[in-house]
Amino acid sequence: MQTAIPCLFMRGGTSRGPFFNAADLPADIPTRDKVLLAVMGSPDKRQIDGLGGAHPLTSKVGIVSRSSRPGVDLDFLFAQLQPDKDTVDTTPNCGNMLAAVVPFALETGLVKPQGDTTTLRVLTLNTDMQCDITVQTPNGHVEYEGTARIDGAPGTSAPITINFLDTAGSVAPGLLPTGNVRDVIDGITVTCIDNGMPLVIFKAADVGRTGYASVDQLNADTELKARIERLRIACGHAMKLGDVTARNYPKMTLIAAPRAGGAISTRSFIPHVCHDAIGVLAAVTVATACVLDGSTTQGIADVPGQNVKTISVEHPTGEFSVEIEVDPANPQNVTRAALLRTARLLMRGEAMVPASVWAGHRAGDFSATPEPRRARQG
Repeated sequence: MQTAIPCLFMRGGTSRGPFFNAADLPADIPTRDKVLLAVMGSPDKRQIDGLGGAHPLTSKVGIVSRSSRPGVDLDFLFAQLQPDKDTVDTTPNCGNMLAAVVPFALETGLVKPQGDTTTLRVLTLNTDMQCDITVQTPNGHVEYEGTARIDGAPGTSAPITINFLDTAGSVAPGLLPTGNVRDVIDGITVTCIDNGMPLVIFKAADVGRTGYASVDQLNADTELKARIERLRIACGHAMKLGDVTARNYPKMTLIAAPRAGGAISTRSFIPHVCHDAIGVLAAVTVATACVLDGSTTQGIADVPGQNVKTISVEHPTGEFSVEIEVDPANPQNVTRAALLRTARLLMRGEAMVPASVWAGHRAGDFSATPEPRRARQG
């Protein structure tokens, strides 16, 4: 016997994974995490017995429910799994998977379309962050086809706009958790910053690298990865995050001068594997650092002068544009961050987990949303 759990398998930005209605998963966290590990096939580096894609970017899960908070439409809980570990981390956010939240809610009837476009306010439970997400819904259906292109995902799709409302200090205590825009930690000059994702930003040249190496080259650079991990652990303490040895944050971002017409070039470790592109909220945080006087980006970033700035963050497979608005009276204060993503429904069905992991809901066991669909055995 196996337990069948309704889910949609979705691409969000440059990530993908199964999305669940919170009501279809176990209410207690330890059992829920066991279910998610079984669904994804972790721990196993190939994830051969689950839906995971043998990479951190494809070892992600989205959990969605209607929100009970006034003014908020949907709650989103992001879960980061690792192919070869038995961990389920719900501490950080994921802006890529966030792009698929409203399409999932519309596809599953959690919410109704509003017209040719649907804008919903989403609360990310991981970081207590709110954003407004706009999806195209002509004729009352989610539109996936269109002309919007994002680097790191093939082809073009319908645009999904995300307007972040309160990203500063998403995990760390404040935008600049060390209290400084620039620090020297473990012998390296860094900017420790969190505007949606805790990052440590430092010049590639300061660790003896160009900042333009390929993802494969960086993943094979064991000396560099060991140096970065030592720095990451030290920065974790400096950012008041405690011992981050087993955490997926802070992410480590090498920067260099732009080479393709953008504002800055990046190589992002997430945190032990080099990202093929860059995460959504990591891009927002890098763009924020670019407008802060005195950060490690100063002297190499090419930043527009106006109050509303489009910061093009170059990465290994292209670029990621973030619209940053600063307070004219205080240019160090970022008041808004907005960006473009895409998403697509890849498959709908049921994820199967052994009944020994979870035998399904008992009567009266639902707590997250009205009219839940029952996980069943089969």
